[in-house]
Amino acid sequence: MHYILAFILMATSLFSNGTSFYQPSDTKGLKNCNYCGGPGLKSGFVGVAKMAKPAVVFLRVKGQPVDQYSGQNPYELFQDDFFNRFFGVQPQQQRPKPQPQMSQGSGFFVSTDGYIMTNAHVVHEAVEITAVLNDGTELPAKLVGSDSHTDLAVVKVEGEGFTALKFCDSDNIEVGEWAIAIGSPFQLEATVTVGVVSAKGRNNLRINDLEDFIQTDAAINPGNSGGPLLNINGEVMGVNAAIVSKSGGYMGIGFAIPSRMAQHVMQQIIEKGMVDRGFMGVSLQPLDKDLAEAFGLDQAQGAVIAQVVPDSPASQAGLQAGDIITAYNGKPVQSASSIRNEISMMNPGTTVDLTVNRNGRIMHIPVTLGSRSEISGDTSESAQKIGIEVENLSPEIRRKLNLSSEDEGVVITRVKAGSLAAQAGMRPGFLIIAVNHKKVESVKDFNQALAEMPSKSRVLILIRQGQMTRFYSLKVD
Repeated sequence: MHYILAFILMATSLFSNGTSFYQPSDTKGLKNCNYCGGPGLKSGFVGVAKMAKPAVVFLRVKGQPVDQYSGQNPYELFQDDFFNRFFGVQPQQQRPKPQPQMSQGSGFFVSTDGYIMTNAHVVHEAVEITAVLNDGTELPAKLVGSDSHTDLAVVKVEGEGFTALKFCDSDNIEVGEWAIAIGSPFQLEATVTVGVVSAKGRNNLRINDLEDFIQTDAAINPGNSGGPLLNINGEVMGVNAAIVSKSGGYMGIGFAIPSRMAQHVMQQIIEKGMVDRGFMGVSLQPLDKDLAEAFGLDQAQGAVIAQVVPDSPASQAGLQAGDIITAYNGKPVQSASSIRNEISMMNPGTTVDLTVNRNGRIMHIPVTLGSRSEISGDTSESAQKIGIEVENLSPEIRRKLNLSSEDEGVVITRVKAGSLAAQAGMRPGFLIIAVNHKKVESVKDFNQALAEMPSKSRVLILIRQGQMTRFYSLKVD
C-alpha cells in the first residue's frame, strides 16, 4: 500500500503556564539551551509544566465570511430571473448568507504586558481574536503583525503582569536533548507531551519560504499550532508549527520554528508592525557532489548562484551566475538554505563580505543588502477593491512556484475572503501575466494598468496557474 505523507499546519489551540519573563525591548543575552538530566528528571518535567502553563493561551479566531454557495443552480451563469424561477430557484434563495470562518490555535506570552506569539496561519484573515488564558479568562486580542514567510505572528491583549516565557538560543540546542510541547491538541486543554530534539536545521520541506525547523518526536497534534516547544529549563526553543502525517494525527515527526528565527521576527513585528528583511537578489542552488565535481571542487561545501536579479544589490556588487559562495563574514556556508536564512535576518543596509569561488579563483565581494519590502511594492486602491495583494517574482517565489528565470508577471500573495477575486476563483500563487491586454512584469506595471482603467469598468486579467492560462473579468466600481 502506498501512502502520501502530508505536511499539516497544526492550527487549533493551546493553554499553558510560564513563570519566566521576556521583555520585548530585551534583544540581547539569549541563554543557551542547556541539557539537563539525572535523578531530578521527573521533577524537572513537572516543574516545567507547572511553570509554563500560565503563559500559554488558547486562541479562538473568527475569520472573514465565506460564501458557502456551491453552485447547485446550473443556470446561474445566465444571471436571469426567468431561468431561476422556471427551474424553481428564487433569486433570494440562491446564495445562503456567507458564514464566518472559525478556527483555533495556540500562543504564548512573550512579555508581561500582553504580547503573544503564535503562527501566522492561526490568525490569517482574522476579524476577531479571543485569547483564553489558563484560568479561563477570555480577553479580546488584536493582531499586531504577521509574517507569512516564516508563519509567525504576534497578537496583543490589554493588561499587565502576565506570565511570560523566556527564549533560549536555538543555535545551541543539541540533538537528543529533551523537548517539551504544551498545547491543546483536539481541544484537550493544557496537554503536556515530552520527547527529544530529533534533528536540527530541517529545510526544503516546502512548508514556509524560510525554513530552519527543529524536528521533534514530542507528540504534536491539531491544536498545538503556535504553542511553545520548551527545553528542560522551561525556555522556548521553538514555536510548534507542523507535522508529517498520513492521517492528520501524530506520527512521531513534528516541526518547530527555532527560537532565534522566532525572536527576530517577533521583535520586528512589535517594533515596526512588520518584518523588513535584508535582500541580496540571488537565486541559490545547493552544491551537491555532482555539481562540485563539475565545478572542479574537492568538496561540496557552499551554495551556487543560479540567477542574479537585475539591478539588485548582488548585481550591483558584481556577483554572477555560477559563482559559488563559500563563506559570509568569515563563516562557512553549510547550505543554500542556511545563508538564505542568515541574510533574511540581517537588516537592510548591512554590508556582507562574501567569499566567492569563481572558476577556481577565490574572491571577496562586499554586498550591501537592500530591503525585501522594496521589491514587493504597494498594492493599489484598485487592487484592494478587487481583493488581492501581489508581489514581484523574487528568487524564492520562483523556486516555490517552480518558475523559470524567463517567466514574467506578478504573483498573487493574498486573496481577501468574499472579494471579487475570491468569488471569481482567484487564489494565492496565481501568476498575473497581463491586465487589459498589457503585459505585466512588475507590481509597478500591474498598478499602472489598473490606474489607467476608466471608473466603474471591467478589468480583464490574464492568469497562469501551472500549465493552464485563462482570462478573468472583474467589474471594479
